[in-house]
Amino acid sequence: MADTFTLFTSIGLSEQKAKETLKNETLSSALKDAIIQAQRIHGASGVDKAMGTLLYSMVSRLKDIKRLAFLTDSIAQRKVCTELQLAAALDFVKSHPQDPISQKEFDEVCGVGIVITPEQIEEAVESVVKKHKEQLLMERYRFNMGLLMGEARSALKWADGKVIKNEVDMQVLHLLGPKTEADLEKKPKPQKAKVAENDVKAKKEEVAVNGDIASGEGKSLMEQLRGEALKFHKPGENYTTEGYVVTPKTMELLKKHTEITGGQIRTRFPPEPNGILHIGHAKAINFNFGYAKANNGICFLRYDDTNPEKEEEKYFTAIRDMVEWLGYKPFAVTHASDNFQKLYLLAVDLIRRGLAYVCHQRGEELKGHNVPPSPWRDRPVEESLVLFERMKKGLFAEGEATLRMKMVMEDGKMDPVAYRIKYTAHHRTGDEWCIYPTYDYTHCLCDSIENITHSLCTKEFQARRSSYYWLCNALDVYCPVQWEYGRLNLTYTVVSKRKIIKLVETGVVRDWDDPRLFTLTALRRRGFPPEAINNFCARVGVTVSQTTTEPHLLESCVRDVLNDAAPRAMAVLEPLKVTITNLSESTKLDVRVPDFPANEAKGSHTVPFTRTIFIEQTDFREVMEKGYKRLTPEQPVGLRHAGYVISVQKVIKDSQGKVVELEVTCCSSDTAEKPKAFIHWVSQPLMCEVRLYERLFQHKHPEDPSEVPNGFLSDINPDSLQVISSALVDTSVKGAKVFDKFQFERVGYFSLDPDSSANKLIFNRTVTLKEDPGKI
Repeated sequence: MADTFTLFTSIGLSEQKAKETLKNETLSSALKDAIIQAQRIHGASGVDKAMGTLLYSMVSRLKDIKRLAFLTDSIAQRKVCTELQLAAALDFVKSHPQDPISQKEFDEVCGVGIVITPEQIEEAVESVVKKHKEQLLMERYRFNMGLLMGEARSALKWADGKVIKNEVDMQVLHLLGPKTEADLEKKPKPQKAKVAENDVKAKKEEVAVNGDIASGEGKSLMEQLRGEALKFHKPGENYTTEGYVVTPKTMELLKKHTEITGGQIRTRFPPEPNGILHIGHAKAINFNFGYAKANNGICFLRYDDTNPEKEEEKYFTAIRDMVEWLGYKPFAVTHASDNFQKLYLLAVDLIRRGLAYVCHQRGEELKGHNVPPSPWRDRPVEESLVLFERMKKGLFAEGEATLRMKMVMEDGKMDPVAYRIKYTAHHRTGDEWCIYPTYDYTHCLCDSIENITHSLCTKEFQARRSSYYWLCNALDVYCPVQWEYGRLNLTYTVVSKRKIIKLVETGVVRDWDDPRLFTLTALRRRGFPPEAINNFCARVGVTVSQTTTEPHLLESCVRDVLNDAAPRAMAVLEPLKVTITNLSESTKLDVRVPDFPANEAKGSHTVPFTRTIFIEQTDFREVMEKGYKRLTPEQPVGLRHAGYVISVQKVIKDSQGKVVELEVTCCSSDTAEKPKAFIHWVSQPLMCEVRLYERLFQHKHPEDPSEVPNGFLSDINPDSLQVISSALVDTSVKGAKVFDKFQFERVGYFSLDPDSSANKLIFNRTVTLKEDPGKI
């Protein structure tokens, strides 16, 4: 250790840097090898600080350790002498993963042997300064000197940047002279132009109408698919991805892959058809379809239908419906079962290569990570081929035999199962097969068959990346790049299929589309617009870290869209009858109500106004309280849109003392003193049912035993659903279709439920308004 420390300090590393380097075993081992190799050429004292700095920088940035000797030799022989050349050299070896490396091509790309003289630098800078002389004289030292540097460096790619900067500084000083006091004054910041309010509204309307992530808040789709996605490899350059395994066949397979795809980006969304998609899947849909769309690529919808026991046709239909509801159209709809015959033949090939075997360990023996080695691991290839064929013919019972792959996964699990026996009819292939491939076997090979360029999956699949690459390379087939991102988690909910089934079976919720759940069908039923869900996914972004978000961020996205998309209506949830005594029984006025008060050009509707109206019970108080602005016996209130102010004349109560009716008089709001508040109302209304939803669970993390010791079913909010069967709504909603959305003024956003009929409208509250209606 002491010798290595001395070795590191001998090339110019500080003692602290040398100690830090020694803590990193991989880095210190590579650096030691590089220094020793360089010393063979220059001797123990011949590796100076400049060369040592380059060696350290090279070793710390090099991904492919097999190129260490080649790059060390290039630095030691002073072919690579600058950071600029080193950057070019690292890029070159990254893009040339296979031997042999062409020395001639390397030298050309890295500027080996090119000498830039001081005279060349002087001439290049002089040319650039002359080009911008007029602007320099006008702006003096406020001119962007980086522009001069950039243009000079473009002309002399391999010149030393410090030398160029010194020359620029000298020639600018010669032209302008020393800085004056005026030059030293701070440049005033330009004032940002105010964006017209109508322009902002127009942009929001564009989001609502087009439902396209690309138009959300003026950002491009790629800006919203921010983070790690911007670092993705180009199609055909899979080998530039860190951790990607390169074999002697890789470049040949990539060339063939690129010929097939034409360099087009290909992604896929591969759900299992054994449940309904939830909000986490919305992120996956947006990422896979959105990334392909942003790059003029294509995205497949592929059903991972390899577990016939749990798959149902209704799930296939619901999944595609949700993908299309979010605004995406698959390039093709495929199934893992489309490839059952190909997958079987590849399994036979894997056995023939000695990389898979038939095993008779039982399922319970294979669970966990300390699985005992299989006594059948080394059985003869021919024996495994015969036994695998017998598995295919149905000559073993379920659990009596499996096909296992000879490899170790990243989490240490040995020999994952490739095929198992299931005597269950498949929804597409019927009884043709009784052996079915596992996820670990199927997923990467279907990606390969479809020539997927970017296999995007959530973080829990990171432990399976090694098996993904191993299997493709073991069979010498094209290997896509797997990239994992953090899954999206929401508080106050569960999305596990098993747990949702439990909620349905115990009667806590009605079905998978109960609006209190966060399945996509439930969110649609509740009235969440697909644009809002897409915008939410874009706001959350795509990163490698797990994301836990509270529902209010999603609800905020919903309000943003519905504010511009949901026409206004008036509804009274808890009606109080009001009789206007100074209007006759025959009075009936048509009141014009704008659909969107902030933009009346978008249309309006009329509602009747008669002697009898209904208001919310909470909009009247018999006893005046401080701060209360609505109707009391002493305080009048305005009626929205009607142009009237009403004053209480008489309070009528039932035998229990409950207020059941008010008799009032009205006068024009033009002549009356301006009231403190205006309230909504209905007249000659439709009766409807309204369902008000709150959080289904009382704690943020209902699945966390430390937060909810008795399990998620003990955490149900008993007030998560309130049904109001006799609410009143104005006639403008008559003829509404299922999922049509409205803003009930001062109440919230609502959507027409599928349970509605011609005789009975049923509205689900989507979200409340931002404002507290009690303050209006």
